[in-house]
Amino acid sequence: MRPILLNGKFLSAHPTGVHRVAEETIRALDQRLSAMEDAPYAHLLCPRDATRTIPLAHVQKRTIGKATWQIWEQSDLPRFAGPGMMINLCNLGPVARRDAVTMIHDAQVHDSPHSYSPAFRTYYRTVLPIIARRHRSVLTVSAHSRAALVRHGIAEESKITVIHNGVDHVMRTAPDRSAARARGLAPLRYVVALANAQAHKNIAMLIDAFRDPRLHDVVLVLVGRDPVAKIAPDAPPNVMSTGHLGEAALYGLMQNALAFACPSLTEGFGLPPLEAMLLGTPVIAAPCGALPEVLGTAALWSSPHRPAEWVNVICALAGSSGPSAAFRAERGALGRRHAAAFTWDRAAGQLLDHLTALEPEFSSCAA
Repeated sequence: MRPILLNGKFLSAHPTGVHRVAEETIRALDQRLSAMEDAPYAHLLCPRDATRTIPLAHVQKRTIGKATWQIWEQSDLPRFAGPGMMINLCNLGPVARRDAVTMIHDAQVHDSPHSYSPAFRTYYRTVLPIIARRHRSVLTVSAHSRAALVRHGIAEESKITVIHNGVDHVMRTAPDRSAARARGLAPLRYVVALANAQAHKNIAMLIDAFRDPRLHDVVLVLVGRDPVAKIAPDAPPNVMSTGHLGEAALYGLMQNALAFACPSLTEGFGLPPLEAMLLGTPVIAAPCGALPEVLGTAALWSSPHRPAEWVNVICALAGSSGPSAAFRAERGALGRRHAAAFTWDRAAGQLLDHLTALEPEFSSCAA
């Protein structure tokens, strides 16, 4: 069997959700390969400016080429990689390489075009169909994303395999609750959401919910780099932003929250709400995109266009209108059981099964 070649371009960038999927998949794949008697060789191919690392036992890291970022991926990576099955896990991959498998996480540049710059939109809309057509197969993270890729003409359905993300990386990090204490946040008196100004994240609607007098003593805590003023300049005083938090602080904040809110109009998967579930935090979500597929009956659902529905659910969790703390505990336990089924080992096993099925075809293809 020829070697597995893993595209490590993402290790030279600030980590994103897509990069998290690549890193955790490679870690779990490395553990799987380490346990195999006749495992194929595997190489993590990186540009010279890759500053982040992944702890690996079987997979060997190789630095190749002199360029960086997109030029490295489209020029140096296909030239210097050598023969083997190339795996690209972050939407893009070298167009010149046919012997490749690429994970395209979603079709958001079509479903939510205003969330992206014109240049970004144009590049992705141009290159993704070419990659899907030239590469041996396409992976994606949900049945919803598969349908969207087909609907927008990015890839043929017969060429797409769905591999759900894992979420058990959360258990590697001990939650640090000092971030909540430092901001004067009382346990179970705040709701966490992502501070993201992209249109499809729909955070402005959630902020509108917190204008309701019934939530005057509940704080909406937005975590991320986008300040509240960028999302809603006239946000009420019970909305605050933390800026970027490390994993330990983020998980501590989530674990002590009344709920995690995800009002997105579309998601290719929905990893943050699943992380919250594994921490035992109830999740309130909009029934959009892949969220119903991923969160299932473990989430509490509210319309993405009706702030009053979000207020009603938050009040129910807070015990101010009907259900009490027992309701939150029940929803938290249900979410934890549901999220526990999503493991990176399962994702890596599905990836290996897919590569094994493709190996006869790959072995007869030129790089």
